Amino acid sequence: MPISYLQFEGITKNFPGVLALNDINFGVEEGTVHALVGENGAGKSTLLKILSGLYQPDKGIIRLNGQSQVFQSTSDAIKAGIAVIYQELNLVPEMTVAENLLLGHMPEEFGFINKKGMRDKAIKQLAILEENIDPSAKVGTLSIAQRQMLEIAKALIRDAKVIAFDEPTSSLSDREVQKLFEIINELKRQDRVILYVSHRLKEIFGVCDMVTVFRDGVKVETFNDTKKISQDILINRMVGRSITDIYNYSIHTHGEPILEVEDLMGHGLSEPVNFSVSKGEVLGIFGLVGAGRTELLKLIYGAIKSKTGKIKLHSKEIKIDNPSQAIQNGIVYCPEDRKKEGIIAIRSVKENINISIRRLIARLGFINEKKDNENAKQFVEKLNIKTPSINRLARDLSGGNQQKVILARWLSEKIKVILFDEPTRGIDVGAKSEIYSIISQLAHQGIGIVVVSSELPEILGISDRIIVMRQGKMHTSLKHDEATEEKLLRLALPVV
Repeated sequence: MPISYLQFEGITKNFPGVLALNDINFGVEEGTVHALVGENGAGKSTLLKILSGLYQPDKGIIRLNGQSQVFQSTSDAIKAGIAVIYQELNLVPEMTVAENLLLGHMPEEFGFINKKGMRDKAIKQLAILEENIDPSAKVGTLSIAQRQMLEIAKALIRDAKVIAFDEPTSSLSDREVQKLFEIINELKRQDRVILYVSHRLKEIFGVCDMVTVFRDGVKVETFNDTKKISQDILINRMVGRSITDIYNYSIHTHGEPILEVEDLMGHGLSEPVNFSVSKGEVLGIFGLVGAGRTELLKLIYGAIKSKTGKIKLHSKEIKIDNPSQAIQNGIVYCPEDRKKEGIIAIRSVKENINISIRRLIARLGFINEKKDNENAKQFVEKLNIKTPSINRLARDLSGGNQQKVILARWLSEKIKVILFDEPTRGIDVGAKSEIYSIISQLAHQGIGIVVVSSELPEILGISDRIIVMRQGKMHTSLKHDEATEEKLLRLALPVV
């Protein structure tokens, strides 16, 4: 049996109230792609942070090519030839694409930064990824998909021996995903060591050679050949139970239109948009990256100012110039970028849940601690939010649990319409199933629901009706029984 280039031996990591990793042992060989799978909070990201030098293990060692390693910082890991590409992107928004790409090893000439050399290197690296991004553009102006590709380019330009990908495709288009897989296969041919974390099981079976399953901080099992196992077996090992249908679709009884959008026009749209959502309906919106789906939700929510159009609630026109007005009218929004636009990372779970409702439960302008605690505890239990305490910082929670915290915030309100943008981005199969159940329950309660998703199985699995967007325009509407992957893709692809 080949000797593993990367070896984890007895890795253990404790946080206050949580045993994040317990005695982790496995190895990764050169020229292989080794998947790490498990529910959110299983310990995968913690292990990658230890590998990157961001965290130090309480016990255990990491070996590279047989040599014991001690990483006191991320720079130690980088010097050892390790690159970790996190789902939560680590870029400097105020700096340019080229500066981010070459941060820490910028080309110099006579003691000064060689800006032309920096630009040329950036253009060359981005060309490998087939990304048409201006090297002088500020990173803060890029889309999530573009920022994700920039993170990948950063790892490649360092020529790392060990490369770890944490949910690399969660915001990429199909074309970008295919390009990434081509790059990974080329890295395999170069005998790189690749760790790959993803909740998209189709990717695990398509690009990975081996897979290690984590559950509750423990290594459950390592499968040495992904071709010899089934998706059902993998799911069972991940969640400890069988999940036959994660969508669990049931027909929702629709009432009268609750939300009507008429001639809405603004940034991201190329023509006015018209549609309605009924009480108790789950309306899916599908489209490729750049189709205008996120912009549409933000226009409705008041996060982007509209140029023209009307929004009606229960047939009455309402004014929404900002998110506060939307919330007051019972329209709420769960954003795609949870870290940037959803949670307040450095505040507690309790504060994140109660931040909106506090205006209604405050006493004479002061926070009502009793009701604050009661409301937070109620929704932590109701939504099965995995946290050791309501006082834990939101940034310490897994992606799925952060999404539930945002949901708890809005369910504390009296909502009429909820807008979901990629509700299960970067979330494991078990948490996905829970979120789909919540969406279905809300629909059965008569709430109007709009779900934007780039995952075809998801949009087909949960929607009563699906609208397709293409190049800023809204196209055909299909009922649940009429829609297929082939039809939706054909409608979503740009007309040549």
